[in-house]
Amino acid sequence: MIQCPKCSNQQTNPEECDKCGLIFRKFERAQVRKKEEELKQGEQKPKGAAPLSRIVSALALVVLSSSLTYYFAGGITGQGKTGNPPSPMVRETDHSPAPPPAPAAERAPKREIGNLNMEKTNPIEYAKNGTVAIETPWGKGSGFFISDTFIVTNKHVIEPDRQQLAEFRRQVENNRKLISLEQEKIAELRRRITQIKAGPTRQQLAIILQEKEKQVAEILPGQEESEKRLNTMEKPLSTSDIKIFLADGSEYAAESSRVSAKRDLALLAIYAAKSTVLQAAPENSALSQGDKVYTIGNPVGLRNTVTAGVFSGYRQREDTKEVFLQTDAPTNPGNSGGPLIDERGFVHGVNTMIIKNTQGIGFAIPVQEVFEEFSLTLN
Repeated sequence: MIQCPKCSNQQTNPEECDKCGLIFRKFERAQVRKKEEELKQGEQKPKGAAPLSRIVSALALVVLSSSLTYYFAGGITGQGKTGNPPSPMVRETDHSPAPPPAPAAERAPKREIGNLNMEKTNPIEYAKNGTVAIETPWGKGSGFFISDTFIVTNKHVIEPDRQQLAEFRRQVENNRKLISLEQEKIAELRRRITQIKAGPTRQQLAIILQEKEKQVAEILPGQEESEKRLNTMEKPLSTSDIKIFLADGSEYAAESSRVSAKRDLALLAIYAAKSTVLQAAPENSALSQGDKVYTIGNPVGLRNTVTAGVFSGYRQREDTKEVFLQTDAPTNPGNSGGPLIDERGFVHGVNTMIIKNTQGIGFAIPVQEVFEEFSLTLN
């Protein structure tokens, strides 16, 4: 079993804490960097400082790195994530890149926030206010207002992926069987001890029995939590299960939901008194490679998080021919469904996925697809 170093949750998932959302590998790297900084500071001390302290610090760094790697790699079986779409096989599109954007003065319409003109308001702050956090019994994600009453998000944010649900069910069932078999072995061991005379053999078996009982006791809470999560995920979707948190912290339940049959998109309806609507980028302001972009969302439960990067290019998925916007702006679990915006706050895409085990490769669905998919609802 794996114990989360942040909340002490016991689980079998070696990548991310199912309770608090901590990414174990990132935590490991952060701890190693912290020790490296401490080493650097130690090296800058006066030459009279004892060399033994530097040696001890270096050894501590090695031990920390090794122990964390062992800590996060442990566990009986790995627990797969749910709620994330499969990694795409993508290639560059064959069509020519979009024309360069027109000057901002020609294309950026004025927007009002209450009595404040958009030109006098930070566009990134404005976009953050229009981004929401979405939580369901099986995961967390993001979304943003596309109109006064409609919020765009990813389909996998509000309903479990069928393939990943089946894999999660298989793992839960296998773990259940393993625990049951271990409990049978413990019962048999108890019977054997009663038949053995007092002595070294009986003492040895008693120690083994005690360790096995301890291991099962540590595993059971995580298994029970997984069983509850599986039961929840297998229930029919109810809009009351979808909680929406605005930037000011106010909470709403979705009034209705609609999902796309073709793309990883969903539309939620809520009736909020203060909705900040984000505007799609004008047709003449398509992104060019190297343009600065921002993602806004709810990564690992950290609401209203803004990250920055550049637009890497247009990509097309080989199997479905879907076009995506690629960016190196940090995208983590929980960012799904949030907006990909430019420096003026215009939305260019809906963040949807990353390629597993990579960094700086994220993908967004072009925002124009939202209007094509839900035109009947939005009009």
